[in-house]
Amino acid sequence: MSSPTKPAVPATSAATAPAPPAKTGLPAPPAEKKIALTSYVGFDSITNQIEKKLLKRGFAFNLMVVGRSGLGKSTLTNTLFASHLIDSKGLLKTNENGQPIQTTEIQSISHVNNTLCWDPIIKHIQAQYSLYLKKELTPLRDRRIPDTRVHAVLFFIAPTGHALTPLDIAVMKRISEVANVIPVIAKSDSLTLEERAAFKKRIKAEIEFHGIRTFPYADVFVDEEDDGRGAQAPLDEETRAERQLLHAVRECIPFAVVGSEKNVVVDGKAVRGRRTRWGVINVENEDHCEFIALRNFLTRTHLQELIDVTSMIHYEAFRTKQLLALKNGGAGVV
Repeated sequence: MSSPTKPAVPATSAATAPAPPAKTGLPAPPAEKKIALTSYVGFDSITNQIEKKLLKRGFAFNLMVVGRSGLGKSTLTNTLFASHLIDSKGLLKTNENGQPIQTTEIQSISHVNNTLCWDPIIKHIQAQYSLYLKKELTPLRDRRIPDTRVHAVLFFIAPTGHALTPLDIAVMKRISEVANVIPVIAKSDSLTLEERAAFKKRIKAEIEFHGIRTFPYADVFVDEEDDGRGAQAPLDEETRAERQLLHAVRECIPFAVVGSEKNVVVDGKAVRGRRTRWGVINVENEDHCEFIALRNFLTRTHLQELIDVTSMIHYEAFRTKQLLALKNGGAGVV
């Protein structure tokens, strides 16, 4: 009995040529050509153009200081900006190197031992977001909307040397949900260097334990892009340096500061400080306090980052919530 024969299968070659593309009646797209610039064009001058426009226009930086009464909030604010902001009703307009700068110290708020004492603070911050959103949604809006949003909140901690109070934890946690919180130890000259180091360590541990997000954030980088596939793009040398600076700042928080509006003479030179029975406290001496580190952080290294994070993170979260509420027929702040 003979077995059935299998149909013959045509032999194929390993080097079979690919099938020609289907004819669609459309011309094939031209091949991409990379053109190398043979001479200087000047595209790199865009940074100078942007800088000139920004410096000519000026900028607004809005700071809020929060803490118990008697911790030197007004004094430190005046020391930071080398001006009597309280006398100018919280508004400072000045020039540095001939460039206009507008710095607004929004409000100095003292919280006391009572329930819901953080409500006025949260309502004020959200009111500035709401005001900005209303102007943003106006059909005939201004070309440049005045920015009154709170960019930074200095939270003053009493120099007890022990731990954060439950009220401090509650207020800081709620403010950190809507704004950039920067904790500082007020009047740190009342602590020895050993006490100050131990107090800072204890505060850091409590902030981490209670999940309080303080600025700068370790997981928010508004200027960095991904590689288009959801993964982070490789870091260049400049970005690595910024990350190292960020780590150094986070290690310094909370800043142990001393404020003074008076000048004292040290070695024949007038400096901001305080004269006590046991010596002179120089505010600008990094061995005495961390005022210089705080001032550099606020003005020289992270000022634009504070403004950007406020706009892209906190304000965007508020804006999204309000627009969704309006879309669903709910009553929002707007």
